[in-house]
Amino acid sequence: MEYSLVCHSLYAFWSSPVKKKLILLSIMFLIWVYMLYSCVGYCSSMPSLVVEGYRGKETGSAVGKRTESSRVDLVSRLLANPQPWEDIESDYEEPSIRTAASRDLLNNELDADRTDDWDEMRGEQQREPDPSAMSSFSNGSGSKKLPQAIIIGVKKGGTRALLEFLRVHPDIRAVGAEPHFFDRNYENGLEWYRELMPKTLEGQITMEKTPSYFVTREAPARISAMSRDTKLIVVVRDPVTRAISDYTQTLSKKPDIPSFESLTFKNRTTGLIDTSWSAIQIGIYAKHLDNWLQYFPMDQILFVSGERLISDPAGELGRVQDFLGLKRIITDKHFYFNQTKGFPCLKKAEGSSKPHCLGKTKGRTHPNIDPEVVQRLRDFYRPFNMKFYQMTGHNFGWD
Repeated sequence: MEYSLVCHSLYAFWSSPVKKKLILLSIMFLIWVYMLYSCVGYCSSMPSLVVEGYRGKETGSAVGKRTESSRVDLVSRLLANPQPWEDIESDYEEPSIRTAASRDLLNNELDADRTDDWDEMRGEQQREPDPSAMSSFSNGSGSKKLPQAIIIGVKKGGTRALLEFLRVHPDIRAVGAEPHFFDRNYENGLEWYRELMPKTLEGQITMEKTPSYFVTREAPARISAMSRDTKLIVVVRDPVTRAISDYTQTLSKKPDIPSFESLTFKNRTTGLIDTSWSAIQIGIYAKHLDNWLQYFPMDQILFVSGERLISDPAGELGRVQDFLGLKRIITDKHFYFNQTKGFPCLKKAEGSSKPHCLGKTKGRTHPNIDPEVVQRLRDFYRPFNMKFYQMTGHNFGWD
């Protein structure tokens, strides 16, 4: 009798539409709470670049110091006997000690570099993410490795464009911001540097780009101490155009700086070029390359033409992919030419389903420079360009 009453009660309960809906809603709510709890627990365990970067300063400092001490003797030996620069017959003089004004201008240029770099990073963060592009890393797989390839230069040569183009390749993972490890942050140690890198899977290449490495005297020895097998990429551009572009960047941040002409010459009457100004000094490519060849063979350094990166991006990217030992995946189909900016853009950027052009900090309009000043600079750079062509075995056609 009691059994029958229980069965009758259950049947009456389930036969009520309202109660049935309440039970179903309760079950769905419990499932939703469980999923939310699981998601929060998982997300809290996900690695964070910023957090881990700061953690690297703390926990990695001890390891970094041990790593640093293990390499300091080697680096000291490497730097003890630098090879002399074979002078080229021209009016080039070794830069003297900078004046206070020169140091202020250099600081302004460094600030402009940092601002441009973060502007580009903000642009990357605003792209619409493509879930399929992140699927390989959604479960936290992979590991952080020291870079096997580095874009070491040159400033205002097209390094940001090259890095953005390369990030389309599925076998390349690159950190967005410039780490400046081998010139400004070397004392933090290799473990700190490694923590800045993105996670990579087996067969993928870790990359970074910091254009100032090419003109930093200590950088070749330091990178060699990390790994002698590191592949180096240098984007070069007509040194006169590059110097004007460099000045234009600084001018956009500090409109009260002296004119390009006044900074170019030590003495306008004699026409003596002021090589202590970094905008001029960077373009003496042969001198800087000579320093790198003390530590790396020429076949480990690839020179990318900044001009061809604009006129034929797929062709230059093909050379880079060959150099890195990767399949040629980035081709003409990935690019379109933006008439407004005057350079190629990606039809589909990494981690996005939308077209992508470099930010407003790229493609600035250059100020008008006195043609006589431009010609004087061309005459100054010509012997250095000829030496550079000879060293690389490639005529870049700047003269």
